[in-house]
Amino acid sequence: MAKKAQVGDAAPEFTLPGVTVNGADAERQDFSLAAELGHPVVLVFYPGDETAVCTAQLCSYQSELGSFAGLGATVWGISLQDVDSHEHFARKERLGFPLLADVGGAVVDAYGVGMPGLGLRRSVFVIDAAGVIRWKHVALVGATFRSADEIRKQLELLPTA
Repeated sequence: MAKKAQVGDAAPEFTLPGVTVNGADAERQDFSLAAELGHPVVLVFYPGDETAVCTAQLCSYQSELGSFAGLGATVWGISLQDVDSHEHFARKERLGFPLLADVGGAVVDAYGVGMPGLGLRRSVFVIDAAGVIRWKHVALVGATFRSADEIRKQLELLPTA
């Protein structure tokens, strides 16, 4: 079993395929954490597209995207479904941030948020501009999630460049 990524650790590097939906357009590309150095990144690991709690969670973050962007932060959703599933979900719910496909679970394992036989634990990681994990929350049970307000407060605590 992989070591769990801890606050203060360098965030495990990865590149995953994903999709960003903007209105009628969908852009598929590879997303690399290394390419995001220089500004904060919020990684949102969620169990599944089009499930009730995940939909509520991601839609709440969508409604606060402007405040996250105002703090210089990018938000990425990551789950085990493929890019086609993500695109359908993003279109249906009008999600405007990238959804990344960790189909093999390598990134889930690298961050230590997998649940054998069940997929992954609902988790949020706030990574600073230098690529260091500054805050994380890993749910024991997937029925609740961290609020957008709580994540924004953690972003506000990050040192500014």
